[in-house]
Amino acid sequence: MRTTLTASLALFAALGLPHSPLVFAGDSWPQFRGPGSAGVSDGSGLPDTWSPTENVVWKTPIPGLAWSSPVVWGDRIFVTSAIQEAGEQEPVKKGLYLFGERPTSEHPQRWMVYAIDWASGKILWEKVAGQAVPKFGRHLKNTFASETPVTDGQRVYAYFGILGLFCYDFDGKELWKRDLGAFPTRMNWGTASSPVIHGDRIYIVNDNEEESFLIALDKKSGQPVWRVARDEKSNWSTPFVWQNGQRTEIVTPGSGKVRSYDLDGKLLWELGGMSAITVPTPIAAHGLLYLGSGYVLDRKRPLVAVRPGASGDISLKEDETSNQHIAWCLKIGAPYNPSPLVYGDHLYVLYDRGLLACYDARSGKELYGKTRIAPRAYAYTASPWAYEGKVFCLSEDGDTHVVQAGPEFKLLRTNALAETCLATPAIARRSLILRTESNLYRIEEAEPKR
Repeated sequence: MRTTLTASLALFAALGLPHSPLVFAGDSWPQFRGPGSAGVSDGSGLPDTWSPTENVVWKTPIPGLAWSSPVVWGDRIFVTSAIQEAGEQEPVKKGLYLFGERPTSEHPQRWMVYAIDWASGKILWEKVAGQAVPKFGRHLKNTFASETPVTDGQRVYAYFGILGLFCYDFDGKELWKRDLGAFPTRMNWGTASSPVIHGDRIYIVNDNEEESFLIALDKKSGQPVWRVARDEKSNWSTPFVWQNGQRTEIVTPGSGKVRSYDLDGKLLWELGGMSAITVPTPIAAHGLLYLGSGYVLDRKRPLVAVRPGASGDISLKEDETSNQHIAWCLKIGAPYNPSPLVYGDHLYVLYDRGLLACYDARSGKELYGKTRIAPRAYAYTASPWAYEGKVFCLSEDGDTHVVQAGPEFKLLRTNALAETCLATPAIARRSLILRTESNLYRIEEAEPKR
């Protein structure tokens, strides 16, 4: 049972978490980090306790290796994977690595799209998007299917960076496909940036070592609407559609510069000073855009809040932490892999090595600094998420640390699955859809909370 709007607002007020247009309730989680790329749900009765057996509605094995997130619409859950057809699959290795590149595989891969039944966990259909020997390799923590699919409720769009974009209806019929080219990435690390939908268009960024670009495609036909070249090398961040009070922008993080474009591909503004590797996806709340670039070996790891209406080069000078277009900047504050999270008045940053920090979202003021989440918790890739006054941090070991939301750090509990986890979960209809290295879980409280 969902709480009424009045009860929901009362709960948020009691927790200091104002109702926000970036916080959604509903049956769908259509893209990476859900509606608005926020990683937040305002649903009620969501699970905060689980184990391999407790509060598990079903567990479905998913063949292959992939760190794409699940997406949900109605009674369908969609996931992608890449299955190595010969030879022994190299296991995923946890933690941070100075390098991690692997030679190009000699083994054919099958790129797969799966539709899972919400109620039973049964695989309703599976489609082979492509089958080939990969043209390029991947990092030992990456996969050949790390891009999260996206759905508009009628079709599901699966993008594989070295294969192309594929469109299916909800019954599994392939409607169209589009080869966007395969390009080398830095140190053969592979691709990861996911597609996003806005209106009738799909937007994809492919930053690589040879021919980086942002492209808009018609979602019904797959035909390119426009394509702009980018003066960038390899990046792994998903673009963000920023609908603010002045206009709608496509924000594309980059190691050279963060760039924002209008819906026709015209450059609006750019921001330099990022770290050498850019992974996190931006978010927006309180009239600000939050973005960061935090490669752990770089001296530049800025976490920045941008005001709407910027134009031209808005880069900060060496001694600046704000200017006309930038509300505030923490020079060393950004995460490396996990995306930042805004929940209520607070901005949370989960760092790969198991630290969590909390800031005032409007001012950037530190509320608590980098705090060890739990003993022996040292490896995080999945982005944090939040609901019902709690922030959830999923480690690569499969431990979800449940932290009380607010300006003081308090660890409430740890839920262990004992499986490797690098994918960010989906949230819908009182359930958490969580992907591990081998399985897809639907987790839901056995008894609704009262």
